[in-house]
Amino acid sequence: MKLAIRHETVYRYDSPARRSTQTLRMTPRDSAHQRVASWRLTLPGPASAHVDGFGNAVHLMTLDAPHEEIRLLAEGVVETQPGGWHDDADRLDPRVYCRATALTHPDDAIRALARAAADAHPAAPLDALAALSATVLAAMPYTPGRTDAATGAAEALALGAGVCQDHTQVFLAACRALGHPARYVSGYLLNDDADHAASHAWAEVWQDGAWHGFDISNQRAPDEHHLKLAVGLDYLDACPVRGVRLGGDGERLAARADVRPLDE
Repeated sequence: MKLAIRHETVYRYDSPARRSTQTLRMTPRDSAHQRVASWRLTLPGPASAHVDGFGNAVHLMTLDAPHEEIRLLAEGVVETQPGGWHDDADRLDPRVYCRATALTHPDDAIRALARAAADAHPAAPLDALAALSATVLAAMPYTPGRTDAATGAAEALALGAGVCQDHTQVFLAACRALGHPARYVSGYLLNDDADHAASHAWAEVWQDGAWHGFDISNQRAPDEHHLKLAVGLDYLDACPVRGVRLGGDGERLAARADVRPLDE
């Protein structure tokens, strides 16, 4: 399937920012699952490119002059396949993804979810993970506006609400509590549901020598409708845009990602 993506992020400030630095993980890489036919970043300043420790394509942009707006645009065409998710198995030791972070630290409630799923399927780890995925969504239905980028897994579960980012981080925390390496995936999803954003997050868990994907928010395995951007231990490692600034009071953020099929 050929997917056309357009992802624009705009920061505006009531007073000028004197200096800002943005870390951008907005460039997909080729794999057995996806082939990048064309891709372009349109940025307000020069950016250096590198590959981080997780294997993500990263651009680093610094604006030294005062500015009241930052407009970031990523767009291109990527051809996806239903499978091909396991070709980066040797990129980094999976045991790295057993470590909890501030956003994925498990509390007693998360450990209880994990243990209940494992106990229900003691001889079938993948079945236990599928049950865990369903339990997470049931415990915190998709509800925009209740959480933000700083909301940790335990807090989101206690709220009983969240979006794909929160579902993924709760699931990761539970998987790691069971000893399973699990990683956060950011990307895009071709989705007919207007309530769900095209910019998306899901999880991958290491089992039987391969990564297995779990889209908790949509209760499905990732397929040709999913396009991977970056992976990491949590949202902060894999989010498309992350920045710091001096000045720039009254920040306002507007972001929109559009994904459409070219086959049609």
